[in-house]
Amino acid sequence: MPEPGKKPVSAFSKKPRSVEVAAGSAAVFEVETERAGVKVRWQRGGNDISAGDKFGLAAEGTRHTLTVRDVGPADQGSYAVIAGSSKVKFDLKVIEAEKAEPPPGPAPTPAEAPEGPGEALASATEVEGGSPSPEGSGSAAPNGPAAPDDPIGLFVMRPQDGEVTVGGSITFSARVAGASLLKPPMVKWFKGKWVDLSSKVGQHLQLHDSYDRASKVYLFELHITDAQATFAGGYRCEVSTKDKFDSCNFNLTVHEPIGPGDLDLRSAFRRASLAGGGRRISDSSEDAGILDFSSLLKKSSSFRTPRDSKLEAPAEDDVWEILRQASPSEYERIAFQHGVTDLRGMLKRLKGMKREEKKSTAFQKKLQPAYQVSKGHKIRLTVELADPDAEVKWLKNGQEIQMSGRYIFESNGAKRTLTISQCSLADDAAYQCVVGGEKCSTELFVKEPPVLIVRPLEDQLVMVGQRVEFECEVSEEGAQVKWLKDGVELTREETFKYRFKKDGRRHHLIINEATLEDAGHYALRTSGGQALAELIVQEKKLEVYQSIADLTVGAKDQAVFKCEVSDENVRGVWLKNGKELVPDSRIKVSHIGRVHKLTIDDVTPADEADYSFVPEGFACNLSAKLHFMEVKIDFVPRQEPPKIHLDCPGRTPDTIVVVAGNKLRLDVPISGDPAPTVIWQKTITQGKKVSSGPGDAPGDAGASDEWVFDKKLLCETEGRVRVETTKDRSIFTVEGAEKEDEGVYTVTVKNPVGEDQVNLTVKVIDVPDPPAAPKISNVGEDSCTVQWEPPAYDGGQPVLGYILERKKKKSYRWMRLNFDLLRELRHEARRMIEGVVYEMRVYAVNAIGMSRPSPASQPFMPVGPPSEPSHLAVEDVSDTTVTLKWRPPEREGAGGLDGYSVEYCQEGCSEWVAALEGLTERTSMLVKDLPTGARLLFRVRAHNVAGPGAPATTKEPVTVQEILQRPRLQLPRHLRQTIQRRVGEPVNLLIPFQGKPRPQVTWTKEGQPLAGEEVSIRNSPTDTILFIRAARRTHSGTYQVTLRIENMEDKATLVLQIVDKPSPPQDIRVTEAWGFNVALEWKPPQDDGNTEISGYTVQKADTKTMEWFTVLEHYRRTHCVVSELIIGNGYYFRVFSHNMVGPSDKAATTKEPVFIPRPGITYEPPNYKALDFSEAPSFTHPLVNRSVIAGYNATLCCAVRGSPKPKISWLKNGLDLGEDARFRMFSKQGVLTLEIRKPCPYDGGVYVCRATNLQGEAQCECRLEVRVPQ
Repeated sequence: MPEPGKKPVSAFSKKPRSVEVAAGSAAVFEVETERAGVKVRWQRGGNDISAGDKFGLAAEGTRHTLTVRDVGPADQGSYAVIAGSSKVKFDLKVIEAEKAEPPPGPAPTPAEAPEGPGEALASATEVEGGSPSPEGSGSAAPNGPAAPDDPIGLFVMRPQDGEVTVGGSITFSARVAGASLLKPPMVKWFKGKWVDLSSKVGQHLQLHDSYDRASKVYLFELHITDAQATFAGGYRCEVSTKDKFDSCNFNLTVHEPIGPGDLDLRSAFRRASLAGGGRRISDSSEDAGILDFSSLLKKSSSFRTPRDSKLEAPAEDDVWEILRQASPSEYERIAFQHGVTDLRGMLKRLKGMKREEKKSTAFQKKLQPAYQVSKGHKIRLTVELADPDAEVKWLKNGQEIQMSGRYIFESNGAKRTLTISQCSLADDAAYQCVVGGEKCSTELFVKEPPVLIVRPLEDQLVMVGQRVEFECEVSEEGAQVKWLKDGVELTREETFKYRFKKDGRRHHLIINEATLEDAGHYALRTSGGQALAELIVQEKKLEVYQSIADLTVGAKDQAVFKCEVSDENVRGVWLKNGKELVPDSRIKVSHIGRVHKLTIDDVTPADEADYSFVPEGFACNLSAKLHFMEVKIDFVPRQEPPKIHLDCPGRTPDTIVVVAGNKLRLDVPISGDPAPTVIWQKTITQGKKVSSGPGDAPGDAGASDEWVFDKKLLCETEGRVRVETTKDRSIFTVEGAEKEDEGVYTVTVKNPVGEDQVNLTVKVIDVPDPPAAPKISNVGEDSCTVQWEPPAYDGGQPVLGYILERKKKKSYRWMRLNFDLLRELRHEARRMIEGVVYEMRVYAVNAIGMSRPSPASQPFMPVGPPSEPSHLAVEDVSDTTVTLKWRPPEREGAGGLDGYSVEYCQEGCSEWVAALEGLTERTSMLVKDLPTGARLLFRVRAHNVAGPGAPATTKEPVTVQEILQRPRLQLPRHLRQTIQRRVGEPVNLLIPFQGKPRPQVTWTKEGQPLAGEEVSIRNSPTDTILFIRAARRTHSGTYQVTLRIENMEDKATLVLQIVDKPSPPQDIRVTEAWGFNVALEWKPPQDDGNTEISGYTVQKADTKTMEWFTVLEHYRRTHCVVSELIIGNGYYFRVFSHNMVGPSDKAATTKEPVFIPRPGITYEPPNYKALDFSEAPSFTHPLVNRSVIAGYNATLCCAVRGSPKPKISWLKNGLDLGEDARFRMFSKQGVLTLEIRKPCPYDGGVYVCRATNLQGEAQCECRLEVRVPQ
């Protein structure tokens, strides 16, 4: 059989298994092929095995055998068998003879066979197409048949925990399904939390990966050789694709060799990493040489001489206190003395217990223990050094950080800063700052933004055994979510009852087959919210939408029984008088969707019986009766009166019941000679009759209208209601019966001999009309009461009950609340979610079926009443009022608060009086018109849409009586000093005060009462305000406010200063002018603006332009010197005065200009010595020998300098080239060029460039070789 997860294309029906045999015995491997005659090859190490003394090969039909005789250690290894394109690998393991003896008892199964340390025996693995599967010498998980696909992640087989002895090897394997992957997945192996093992590949660690094309599975292996004690700890394997991610944690335990003879004292003292526990374990070798006693203490227990526990006295010393007072050099000795096995963990906790920390010599300010930053934000890690010139290194998980676009190093004095921008989850690591031999550490935690619910879950109603799928959409792809049922987190069980699926931002919870235990509230919880939905599981029931009805038919007619059920997949059997009905050419049974139909053609009297339809799997039985209408024919003479042959001897109306929508056919046998005329009439309840034909008598027009159908009309009569009349019968047919077709039908036959008449009552039954919209009342926290009225029309059958449905307002899915019909006209609906808006509707059900749904009810929200208000207190009391204040309740309900109601009652009385009509939204209230001296209790209730909540009541009665309080002014700090305002600004001085009863407030200015409309006083029970709309200088002065209650008073004084701009300075004049300077002098302004002069601004203006320029600003003196004036110009000067308001509007200006005289000055030009720049020619860049190809232009270049500019001449072999047109000479900025146009071999030779001027002559030469191309 093919292995799970692979296509059934193997050539083997039975595969060989790996075996263990004792040395010296024989090993037998058997395979069976799918068909006989297939060529089978056996291999070892990739080489074919041939029959001989060592190996025996046998083939018998489809069975093939390989026998390995006298097995020895050299035969141990991997073998393979090949048939066609299929290849199966298996292993032979040889064990020593003494170890091969089985222990007493049953032999262990292959799965229970013991494995060596760090090794696991791999079972045979088939590889199609002849490609062997990868395997290692040892594995922490067996390479058996492929495990079933992981229903969520990417792993087919996850790495398992493993154990190995020091010096041994072990392999961890992970298999990833690749059938749905377009590209190979990315796999990373980690040790601890951060250490990426891809950077540690070397002698002790190798990473391997392969791909099996037959099974489409990727294999990733982590192989550890020569394991050391430091290798122990937690590991993690992460696999990721374009849109998926999965990870798996596993542990490696490294065992030390046991026995005193193998104990190495030095190695026992070396520190080993602790496994598990979630601690960060560094894989670096920086601690390899540090001695630790913990491993020795563990080992010593294996060979320590047992001692009597009674002889050992328990240690009473406090190890924590000893370690805290000891120096670090004593830690190892104390640990050995007191038997401490987790010294490292104790030292970590001891850091928090240290009272005095050792001061760092390299750092003045270290890093914080931990930092937190949101994903995508920036973080700055700053330290302050003792030496500003010290070099700093930053490490991340022990590796040095290099400066890049995301990592920025800053140095500002003694501060060193590492800035990480655009933080991602990869930056969640441990960081260190190293200065010399000292370091400080911190951890950075990157916080992901909260994941929000975009589309919530929806309630579902299913039957037992149906599939359930909840779907929710969140704001981020790949977000981590939790599924909960009734508050308990869901996990994948061995049976995979719950399946969790991720599709981008959508998360699915799937239950393949729902049971009654699965009902409850399911929630999806993210870091930023929660979505809640309800699952209702009901037992599977069958509903009958339309039952079969009794039929009355005549001979040779067709009888059709039809019913409709709720499940279109339900099958059933038809019974006749309790026996199963066998279909034949006349009896046909059909099943189309939810409709089951039984058709009987050419009805005979033997067909009259009780017919039943029994659905399979349900205790349900639908029955009806078939009535055969007998036709009695009497032979009479030729003049025979008409007669209707119906089985109603008393001529009483016969009731015929038909289901609405079905076909009604009334077949009436008649006789008479001559052939009678048939008249069908329907009696209307109002006393009128509808005509059934044109044969009315004129006199009967006012009493009855008739429709007359004869043979002539048969071909013309069409439509839903029609009559067909033959010689011996009249057929009245109604296609798709309706409610209007109900009534009493009269059949009258007439001929000249006489007439006959029969009344037939037709009753049309249907499903009820939909009820009116239900009404909602008594809405609670998770329940409500639903009431409705019966339908206006019951369909002709009594209403059996009602079905109630509800849905969330924003949803389109209605959920049924009951499967058993509700007999009453009200129902209490429960299990609703508070704060969610719902709607209700109702169905009416009778024997025919279920009505259409009623209109939806008004939307409503289940809300519980609020809790009681908190911190109710009395804020103030007077002779007739009480002021209350409180805080909102802790629980308001999903709909929020509508307001508060306040009530009071007399002490000892139980009658509560409302303090106000309606509700108040404020959390304080002044209760007025209370009787003075009464002792009252007050209570406050919070109200919402669910009604009032519990009341909060004052603990003690409140006496309604004014409390005398001494008047006191609470003068603000800023009013205790001089108050300055500018002219035109408003003045608003508010002074709060205390006092009861309400004090009298009096304002005065300079001892006089305030007068005038410009100054207004506003008083309230708690403060007084002095207000001036536009301040003027006259408002300056000292104000006094007095607070008086009877003979008690309090006073406060305020100083108001109204300031304005100053006037300009006075008497500005020029006191002296000399050289480039002018001395000015002026007097202070006459009006300083009611405040101190802060300075002056001096400006000057040239008489030519009259543009003013500032010379001095904020000048405090009244005289100055203006310098750096221009000779020959005239100047005006002006001065502005300044105070705190600003500069004066005008300036004091000099009346006459001041001229600066121009003194006589003679210019003497300097004498300069003429310089000689002449220079003899010299070549800065000489000519270079060249070799060119004939027919292509060639150039010779050199550079020359000289002053005056030298004269240039070119020579070839001593001949001047100035007259030859084939040579062109250029000179630009001292660069000389000779261009030879299309040279030939004769142009080769020695070329000379000569430069000559008055100072001398210079030349340079080169050799030119012209080659002819071959």
